[in-house]
Amino acid sequence: MSKRIIISGGGTGGHVFPAISIANALKSIDSDIDILFVGAEGKLEMTKVPEAGYSIKGLPVAGFARKLSLKNFVVVVKLMRSLVKARKIISGFKPHVVVGVGGYASGPVLRIAAKKGIPTLIQEQNSYAGLTNKLLAKKAVVICVAYEGMEKYFPAHKILFTGNPVRKDLMDIKGREKEAYKYFGLSGEGPVVLVLGGSGGSRTVNHSIAASLDEFRKENIQVVWQTGKYYYKEMKQVSGEKKPGNIKVHAFIDRMDLAYAAADIIVSRAGAGTVSELSLAGKPVILIPSPNVAEDHQTKNAMALVRDEAAVMINDNEALEKLSREIISLVKDKSKCASLAENIKLRAMPDSDIKIANEVLKLAE
Repeated sequence: MSKRIIISGGGTGGHVFPAISIANALKSIDSDIDILFVGAEGKLEMTKVPEAGYSIKGLPVAGFARKLSLKNFVVVVKLMRSLVKARKIISGFKPHVVVGVGGYASGPVLRIAAKKGIPTLIQEQNSYAGLTNKLLAKKAVVICVAYEGMEKYFPAHKILFTGNPVRKDLMDIKGREKEAYKYFGLSGEGPVVLVLGGSGGSRTVNHSIAASLDEFRKENIQVVWQTGKYYYKEMKQVSGEKKPGNIKVHAFIDRMDLAYAAADIIVSRAGAGTVSELSLAGKPVILIPSPNVAEDHQTKNAMALVRDEAAVMINDNEALEKLSREIISLVKDKSKCASLAENIKLRAMPDSDIKIANEVLKLAE
């Protein structure tokens, strides 16, 4: 009888793509495994998971507002509905194991699974554990982590250090510069800066880049710029007004393997999944942690790299003033670029997905 696995969570690329990587690893070990994703309605996973070839069901779950608000009443109603729907999904699918990767949907699904006595595994991507995972950890059998020192959040005997799963196509970017230049319409002359503000985009990152376009043109710096869907039209208009042919604006980049291959320097937020991908890519990185996350965990993620001299960090409130200057300085400092690239490579864990998949299969037995 084939094993049945539910993978739940999502909301951002940092949750969705590791989840897909775990599913792919499970299938590579046993092609007969039946996998069902459960995500949040209207979120990224509802499109990206089917594109990857997996079935997904959505819950009407949403996150609580940080401040007291009447909206939280609606969130509670959605949570109750999500618990009911999660129970129906689990009763119908009858999973042997449920995996939570973080995001709104993982809470109701793992809670119901634990109540039914189904083994659960949590994949905690950040150096800081959120409230949901800390609560779910009480019933989880295994907690897979990507940072040392997570004993302060979880029971030590449940923790397994695996790293964060990343997309396998990122392991094969060496020597693909020409292919990448052609794909993005780059000239091949002048350094390439890849800008990533997350799947939804970042106001700070986008506005800092927009303010720097003239300087980049003067320095012959090419930019592959993922704005996020919310900022695409505005940034496309800004870049069009400047008319620099060296600026390539995208709402979302599907071929991240080629984006990393083209890049000489990468500017990014510091989500845990992204940091793991950057480690595998092995390029010099400037991190601008988002301040709009629980317990400022992106700064903690970034500082873990800065301490190892594996990345440069700029605070969000300083980016508009400092980002262009830091990019241009780094472009001209080949020695520092080489050192940053070498140090960040040391953090790469390319087999994280297989490690986690093997733990899932152990639980399924």
